Amino acid sequence: MAFFLLVLLACGLVAAAAMDWRSRIIPNWLNAAIALGAIPFWIATRMPLWPDVAIHIAVAAAIFAIFALAFHLGMMGGGDVKMLAALALWLPPMAVVQLVVIMSLAGGALTLAMVVRHRMAKAEGQLEIPYGIAIAFAGLWLLGEPFLNQFVR
Repeated sequence: MAFFLLVLLACGLVAAAAMDWRSRIIPNWLNAAIALGAIPFWIATRMPLWPDVAIHIAVAAAIFAIFALAFHLGMMGGGDVKMLAALALWLPPMAVVQLVVIMSLAGGALTLAMVVRHRMAKAEGQLEIPYGIAIAFAGLWLLGEPFLNQFVR
């Protein structure tokens, strides 16, 4: 059951990346589905409410608060912040640190590529970076990592 839920998470991440690329919007319903999907995952992996689930929720709330500041400063979209926090609900705390590092590196590469493309095309206007792609990339990267083997038996 846990494996099936991880496959659904991967599909949600791919869908979010595609929607963000196409429209620069990650819908609230998709972020809610990713967040709520963590609950049956916790149940399927027999994760104890205390302290494990409580720690997951606290880490996700901290991620939301930190990146809400980035949103406030105009550095990140609201859907990106919600997606990152929703994804954090699925991951152990140290994996969330890895998520942020991988996301930042992928986001930097994506930003650089889009800036080069924007300048070469001599396009005008504000460049919007679909950061959901970097978040999805980091999440998919971690789904392939062996740390999830402890949950999937």
